[in-house]
Amino acid sequence: MTSVARFRNRTEAGQLLASQLTAYVNLPNVLVLGIPCGGVPVAFEVAEALNAPLDICLVRRLGVPGRSELAIGAISASGFEVLNENLLDWLRISGHTIAEVADRELQKLHRHDLIYRGDRPPLKIRDRIVILVDEGLATGAMMRAAIGEIAPQQPQRIIIAVPVAPPDICQELRSAVDEVVCLNTPAQFEGIGLWYEDFDRTTDDEVCELLNVATYKFYSSIW
Repeated sequence: MTSVARFRNRTEAGQLLASQLTAYVNLPNVLVLGIPCGGVPVAFEVAEALNAPLDICLVRRLGVPGRSELAIGAISASGFEVLNENLLDWLRISGHTIAEVADRELQKLHRHDLIYRGDRPPLKIRDRIVILVDEGLATGAMMRAAIGEIAPQQPQRIIIAVPVAPPDICQELRSAVDEVVCLNTPAQFEGIGLWYEDFDRTTDDEVCELLNVATYKFYSSIW
């Protein structure tokens, strides 16, 4: 795999990631799914390089009440949950509290679905080679929630593609999907943002613009 000290930004990370996915260029059944927000700029570059359509896979972190930076898991738009049972036991968080947090985040997912897609329906996943892209993985909970979201829709293959992740997380995910592509797997992993020179927050407006541009470019190319 390609290895770089740091990525300049998400655009460069996506371009480098795409260089490791050339086996999927111009295949008619490839679909690239970016995980908002930060995964979408990376996925945009992958989709453009592969000449594939771009869509999103909506998932959100489940944060500890009052300590939102501490994640107890993740949830997908259909309600598929991934929970850190050890952390839940240690913090003695009740099932009722988990349900409240999950319900709140699920409502946010539904609102973001309307923001990002509007009236545009999700692209079909069945029988397609789905490439799930994010800006990086820390615990892998959000990616596992994304897998839980799309696997029941019967894709032909699921491929995870990320610029950076801890090696143990990549290894764990290999048993859940068909392929994992990761550019950097540092043994000392202290956060995704440290592997980017520019890690400014990706806004909802940027996500919408990238989806609109990708949709126009892809369908213009096949008309």
